[in-house]
Amino acid sequence: MQTIDAETLPGELQQLFERAHHGEQFTILHHHRPICQIVPIARSERELGRLEDDPLYGAPALGRTTDGKTAADHDAILYGAVP
Repeated sequence: MQTIDAETLPGELQQLFERAHHGEQFTILHHHRPICQIVPIARSERELGRLEDDPLYGAPALGRTTDGKTAADHDAILYGAVP
């Protein structure tokens, strides 16, 4: 596993993500101590399918909220914006 200094991380992050996507793992160091890792997610977890195919996405509301948000607002919070 390769080590990366946290100070250089912002400039290398996109490249590290690409490399992690292809199976590489990285340990991030802060003041020469390991603080976290960038590791690839198992392929089976990455291939979740389309959001619209999730049976819960867009399901009718089961109750009422007290925060003033609509069901669409909550969907956006939970699932992010759908193109």
